[in-house]
Amino acid sequence: MKDIEYNRKKVIIFLIVTFVIAYAVQIVASFVYNSGNVVVGQLIVAAMMVVPLLSVLISGSTLKGMGWKPHLKGKIRYIFIAWFLPAVLTFAGAALYFLIFPEHFDLSGEYLIANGAGEALEIMKEQGMTYGTYCLIQIIASLTYAPAINMFLAIGEEAGWRGFLYPQLKKRFGRKFGRVIGGIIWGMWHWPLIWLIGYEYGRAASNSAGYFGYPFSGMLLFCLITIGWGILHDWLYEKSGCIWIPALFHGAINAVAAIPLTVCITDTGSFRLLGPAPMGILSGLPFLILAGFVFFRKTKKKNGETDLKET
Repeated sequence: MKDIEYNRKKVIIFLIVTFVIAYAVQIVASFVYNSGNVVVGQLIVAAMMVVPLLSVLISGSTLKGMGWKPHLKGKIRYIFIAWFLPAVLTFAGAALYFLIFPEHFDLSGEYLIANGAGEALEIMKEQGMTYGTYCLIQIIASLTYAPAINMFLAIGEEAGWRGFLYPQLKKRFGRKFGRVIGGIIWGMWHWPLIWLIGYEYGRAASNSAGYFGYPFSGMLLFCLITIGWGILHDWLYEKSGCIWIPALFHGAINAVAAIPLTVCITDTGSFRLLGPAPMGILSGLPFLILAGFVFFRKTKKKNGETDLKET
């Protein structure tokens, strides 16, 4: 990664453009979703992931120097971390949630029914496939090909967030505060979906019962989660020097995040703020603890002194 100079004008233009376009897209997606076209709404939301990359270009900045060409000699381990760590942390968080709330564990397929896929469930049963087998297939996909496929969508966000915005913020505010501010911005970028369709914690997450403090508690909690995720994404980017690595990490999170919901009863109300998906405060603890370790880790400088920043 090249050294950068803080450019206040470009940062402001980037933020205005990416928020205006993304918020407009999310409003459109919410109307489509609320009209019953759930799949189309989800596709629109997925397409929104390219907006940060486009905003970098519109701001007058460049995509060069972000590490598009992998130079991974001695850094192959970061591919494995990005590919498999999200699943490990997600399943650990879900296990913690279901250990505390075992009555929420469910293999009836209620999740698919709540998301309008009841016919698919019936077809599976007619073909002799159990719901447990379906869940196992999803787990295998999240560990094999899904992160790589999702990476090509996630690269749009990663080029904007980790490739452009985070380096700018770290240059201006330092690594720690830059990462925190970047995480808050990343979370706020999703706010219309949380408000309008219950993204992550409400109706879109099979929780029509709603939750305490809707939608503001969900908005604030998601910012906490994105702070943690952002720290881990940025750590991988700094260590690998390749923008595709945080994109792979992002894609792996997207591949596995909904799996805990497929084995949870629907309409859990305010419990959805706790889990079982990794966006919950309880089930998200493995991500947050690891992010905290990275954030507060002390490292030795070349002169032997210690610093709270990673090398």
